[in-house]
Amino acid sequence: MSFCSFFGGEVFQNHFEPGVYVCAKCGYELFSSCSKYAHSSPWPAFTETIHADSVAKRPDHNLPEAFKVSCGRCGNGLGHEFLNDGPKRGQSRF
Repeated sequence: MSFCSFFGGEVFQNHFEPGVYVCAKCGYELFSSCSKYAHSSPWPAFTETIHADSVAKRPDHNLPEAFKVSCGRCGNGLGHEFLNDGPKRGQSRF
């Protein structure tokens, strides 16, 4: 799933209408707008997934405080989960 390009043009960063964010490749439910929050990154930020298997995670050896995240159904790359970077103490940011 590609939310945006790194150099701008992110249409979902400041998009807060109710709904469900799904994988662009297979349509699997990933995140609810209820878990979305404003963040300074150029990508949309979420605190939790819809299903326990919405995403698959693997360590990112270049970023020890993060996991690489992909769609739990088809493996499409989604970005990262940043540990302890959520809106509340101890929460992660997807």
